[in-house]
Amino acid sequence: MLTAEQLLAAQKANLATLFDLGQKAFEGVEKVMELNLQVAKTSFEEASDHAKAVLAVKDAQELLALQASLLQPAAEKAAAYSRHLYDIASGTSAEVSKLAESQLAEAQSKFASVVDNAVKNAPAGTENAVVLVKSAVAAANNAFESVQKAAKQAADVAEANFQAISNSAVKATQAATNKARKSA
Repeated sequence: MLTAEQLLAAQKANLATLFDLGQKAFEGVEKVMELNLQVAKTSFEEASDHAKAVLAVKDAQELLALQASLLQPAAEKAAAYSRHLYDIASGTSAEVSKLAESQLAEAQSKFASVVDNAVKNAPAGTENAVVLVKSAVAAANNAFESVQKAAKQAADVAEANFQAISNSAVKATQAATNKARKSA
């Protein structure tokens, strides 16, 4: 049986975990806001520089060359922004997952302790039920570990795909820019 003190301690631990999760989420949001502010500031400065450059153009060919020179950096910056967002999201997710895994491991340990205690105090003749409960707990733990491994593999595949798409987009933009420069 759980005592009132054990329940209170569990509630305190759950509340601390909730606050830790909230803190991690706010840190992630804060990083995204900082990134967006930096991007906005840089974009404003670059827009000013581009406007000045366009006003200094003397003919159409020079304008085409200017446009071509601006295309590649814009694509690279968009890819870099996407990478930063992905890094922030995956970092925050990893921290939350680590915290959740530690809490789950602790809960599993406590549950195993309760099961072991119940087994020790089980009345005679309930050995089959005890074996069944232990087997069910072991199966649940194995299933959870399998799901964790699958989720980790899926995250790794998603990250690899994201990197490949980003690299492809930058290369395609570079090729288009080079082609535009040659035709100008």
